[in-house]
Amino acid sequence: MCDTHLTVSICGPMQSCAKMLTCTCNSLQPLCRLELLLHGSALLGSSQNMDAVYARTASQELANAISEDLAGHTTQGAHGLNYHHKSPGDEGTTFFMPSKSLLGEGALRGAVQQIKALGHKKALIVTDAVLVKVGAVKAATDVLTEAGIAFAIYDGCQPNPTVSQVEDGLKLVKQENCDFVLSFGGGSPHDCAKAIAITATNGGDIRAMEGVDKSTKPMLTMVAVNTTAGTGAEMTRFCIITDEVRHVKMAIVDWRVTPTLAVNDPKTMIGMPKSLTAATGMDALTHAIEAYVSTISNPVTDACALHAMKLISAYLPAAVEDGKDLKARDMMAYAEFLAGMAFNSASLGYVHAMAHQLGGMYNLPHGVCNAILLGPVQEYNAKYVPHLFIDIAGALGFSVGEDKDLAVKKVLKAIKDLKNRVGIPKNLKAFKEVKVEHFPALADNAMKDACGLTNPHQPTKDEVIALFQAAYDQEDDEADELEMLQKQLSAAAARCKDVAALKKAMCELYTK
Repeated sequence: MCDTHLTVSICGPMQSCAKMLTCTCNSLQPLCRLELLLHGSALLGSSQNMDAVYARTASQELANAISEDLAGHTTQGAHGLNYHHKSPGDEGTTFFMPSKSLLGEGALRGAVQQIKALGHKKALIVTDAVLVKVGAVKAATDVLTEAGIAFAIYDGCQPNPTVSQVEDGLKLVKQENCDFVLSFGGGSPHDCAKAIAITATNGGDIRAMEGVDKSTKPMLTMVAVNTTAGTGAEMTRFCIITDEVRHVKMAIVDWRVTPTLAVNDPKTMIGMPKSLTAATGMDALTHAIEAYVSTISNPVTDACALHAMKLISAYLPAAVEDGKDLKARDMMAYAEFLAGMAFNSASLGYVHAMAHQLGGMYNLPHGVCNAILLGPVQEYNAKYVPHLFIDIAGALGFSVGEDKDLAVKKVLKAIKDLKNRVGIPKNLKAFKEVKVEHFPALADNAMKDACGLTNPHQPTKDEVIALFQAAYDQEDDEADELEMLQKQLSAAAARCKDVAALKKAMCELYTK
């Protein structure tokens, strides 16, 4: 604080107050000026001087003081403490969340008590055959039985759930007279359960739900018990279902498919294998970064996204290395939940728009696709919003000041290093089923995906094809060697004045 003389005159404790502020210092620091303005406004009477209060708190002087103070904040740059983009429309923004969320050890048991309080009698448990076979689902069935709640199990859900699986689950809901749905697993069981619950009350055809807010009625009560830390599906309004006829992943974005209860108990995640831990963790990082650079991000989603990045960079390697590290599991559960909170309202971008097509065409693991695409797509985005990478770099543990170019380099390298450290394949070339000749068709479908609408810049089809190609070639030693050779040949050609000399130079290069 500066050496300032402040005089306040108040006329009676309960009366309208006249105030007088006098200051002997004309060079107040921004924070000091801000405190004077705020405290001065607080001294006005609350009942008879509302116009005066509004006038004081809405003044340009106050706005300027706040902006100056925030610009000097030490934990985030000014870009992180102001809006990234213009506010969409004139009706405010919406923040989507489940009705209740239970996190930490014992959350599963607490969730069952919540179900009992709602009065539900019989659950359809949506899961996969592996979780049933290894006995993991007993964690849910045992506590349901203790609470006197009946259940039927649909274990036909597979990675990248399909329309036919949704239809099979819907038949079982009706046959067993289930009055709520409980998903147990990762993103695939959650999405399959959402699709079953929403179609049970909205006509029965999940294809009709594709797009944004197509439902007209609430879905069945849904409880999402998470066993992975990455997808965020247990608490979001997103549901991804593969249409096996069109070979595309349908994006169902609907506030009514947000689960009623979201459950993240780290004890249910201990048995998750290294590969799945890595893939889902990188999926969560993708959610956080895409939400942060989204065109509809806001200060609430930004806070969630940045802290999710911080936790993931700190705890994902430990969770992959030792699945029984309960603290790492718990922190990753919080991280993926925070990332889910971010993208549930800020949405995503072209990493997901493209990853959905790879999953739909080749049935590749979603988290792995995201991890491979994240670097190339963010390198593209950085051309348009490089300043946003300053806070991303800070969240990932780098001090870059206000150097946006350095921030971009640090972030892109951190993504690559983390991807490689946790064992994700380096590129799309690692999957023999991925064909370069399919990239134009994949690009067409990616440009129709709802997730791409909030990317910080809308790419052309040729640019999307180039992004697929970049993800295909990245960190490829042979491709890098070929590129270097081509550059050497071009340089040699520029130096040579005749064909004979060029041939000699080429021979020298190839024989090195």
